Amino acid sequence: MKVNIPDISIEAYNYHLPEDRIARYPEKTRDESKLLVYRNEELTNDLFYRLSGYLPPDAVLLFNDTKVIRARLFFHKETGARIELFCLEPAAHHGDYQLAFTQRGSVSWKCIVGNSKKWKSGVLVRQVESNGALIEVRAERMENLGNESVVKLSWQPEELSFSEVMEAMGEIPLPLYLKRNAEQSDRDRYQTVYARNKGSVAAPTAGLHFTPRVFESLRQSKIPIDYVTLHVSAGTFKPVSASTIEGHEMHHEQIVLHRELPDRLITYLDKQIIPVGTTSIRTLESIYWFGVRLANGYAGDELFVDQWGPYREWDRKPPVKEALEMVGNFMDKKKTEILTGETRLMIVPGYEFKLVDGMITNFHLPKSTLLLLIAAYLGDDWKKAYQYALDNDFRFLSYGDSCFFYNDK
Repeated sequence: MKVNIPDISIEAYNYHLPEDRIARYPEKTRDESKLLVYRNEELTNDLFYRLSGYLPPDAVLLFNDTKVIRARLFFHKETGARIELFCLEPAAHHGDYQLAFTQRGSVSWKCIVGNSKKWKSGVLVRQVESNGALIEVRAERMENLGNESVVKLSWQPEELSFSEVMEAMGEIPLPLYLKRNAEQSDRDRYQTVYARNKGSVAAPTAGLHFTPRVFESLRQSKIPIDYVTLHVSAGTFKPVSASTIEGHEMHHEQIVLHRELPDRLITYLDKQIIPVGTTSIRTLESIYWFGVRLANGYAGDELFVDQWGPYREWDRKPPVKEALEMVGNFMDKKKTEILTGETRLMIVPGYEFKLVDGMITNFHLPKSTLLLLIAAYLGDDWKKAYQYALDNDFRFLSYGDSCFFYNDK
């Protein structure tokens, strides 16, 4: 099948981001961060808690309800060498996070091993106190997968779940560009107030600005909300090192799809669908491409979107409603209420959005796939928006300020 990959130079999506514009900490009050508003090529700014006043009256907001796990586990060898295990995803259970978190006694995870050269063999042991009880955790490297390793973690008392072990000894995995260690406050602030499904190693940061006050204003404005689930992987921070997008290998992330969602999305098609964050955008668009794969005769058990799926010359590209119906029918055929899928969807300029009418997002790194996604919606106006933010003292990246991008139809 022919693939028409857009010829895009990464350097065209570069901009100068001064170090002092990267927010090392969040605003004291979540919803008092700045809000950049881009609407019909016009730029203004306000405070985030007044967001509802800028949304179209027929908007519906889609949030990613994933929850950040305490994915960084630290051990010390007898020599004193500090070894970090950055837990990426379960190695067993077909990547089922919820099942992995309930495991008792032991579990295997794919990890990035920090200071790997100092841990060539042997078992790492750490004792940690939790609620007055002593927990002993052991780590053994089982398999080397190149940049990752499969690590078996076991612990005493065995009746504890892996989720409880993580809570006791793990640290929140802040982005490296913050250039600081996680602090107690990050356990709350690097988490959305609506997070409920554990599995991410990075926060869906556009959602960090939402508070009960903002949700109440949405309710009073009669703007409905809904949720999707995509577990954010460490690959979201992976820089584009190739000179063109053709040379970039997109990371994979897991989508957890509940049976009712495709049906609800169909009812939203006559509204203005505004995803909160790039992860919500990629989830919604991936669900459409799940349907495209089914429309073209896919007969497997697990749905997935490959990196260049949207750029292939498919025999059939059904309308959005039909694609969503096909996903629902697939779940009915499988007799499943919850479906786990995988996406490596790469949204770049030239992409045609299927379920996205606008977006709420933070500011992203230069030459990143996230910035390419923004440019796919704004075109060259991304430069105007980012320059406006730089000129008006906006704070950038995960703990930075927010944007609302929308063009009237």
